[in-house]
Amino acid sequence: MSQNQTDTPEGILLVDKPQGITSHDVVSKLRRVFHIKKIGHAGTLDPMATGLLVMLVGKATKVSQYLMSMDKEYTGTIRLGQTTDSQDADGEVVEERPVPDLTEGTILKEMKAFIGDQYQTPPMFSAKKVKGQPLYKLARKGKTVEREPRVINIAKFELSRFASPELDFLVACSKGTYVRTIAHDLGERLGCGGHLCGLRRTGVGKFRIEKADTIEAIESMSPSALRKRLIPVLQAVPSHAL
Repeated sequence: MSQNQTDTPEGILLVDKPQGITSHDVVSKLRRVFHIKKIGHAGTLDPMATGLLVMLVGKATKVSQYLMSMDKEYTGTIRLGQTTDSQDADGEVVEERPVPDLTEGTILKEMKAFIGDQYQTPPMFSAKKVKGQPLYKLARKGKTVEREPRVINIAKFELSRFASPELDFLVACSKGTYVRTIAHDLGERLGCGGHLCGLRRTGVGKFRIEKADTIEAIESMSPSALRKRLIPVLQAVPSHAL
């Protein structure tokens, strides 16, 4: 049944993305649920990552740039002693080193050094484009090209648990920050290398994972229940951003 202009759904939907699917897979699922094509998101998550995706339905897609600029919060796990070509668990292990007898105090000291503004070089296995080519396509061919570092900000980097060779963390950072690069760089600072082996996005600006719905829950909702889950754009974005 076709929808007219007045009853086309629009708003922001918070989704808890499961592991193993892409952000575009979530877009495709929501297009089927809402029966409209105009659906986007305010920042992707890698297939390995889980957690908060801010999905934009209907006319809400027009505020994507504003929402993408919001700070992000993540929890995750770093595996020390192994470096991978992608800086996360989806890549191939390229180096193994023994993990030294680390204390929580040593780890906290190195984590503290990440706080504040800094330059970060995007990893080769990323969607960032150089001369029109996504870096990951070049990386899959075994190529490495020069990448321009960009300024990021890390507001918070905390240790949640340490059980060698793994450590759990919480990080709050600006848009465009590669958490797997943080994991890689922390491993280097600790002298043994490391890679990201788990990641969950818990916050995007004022949006929290606790308010998100799973794909399964969304697919089982009635049309009226679905509409009630949509956050009006005016509630989420200041009027000057519209």
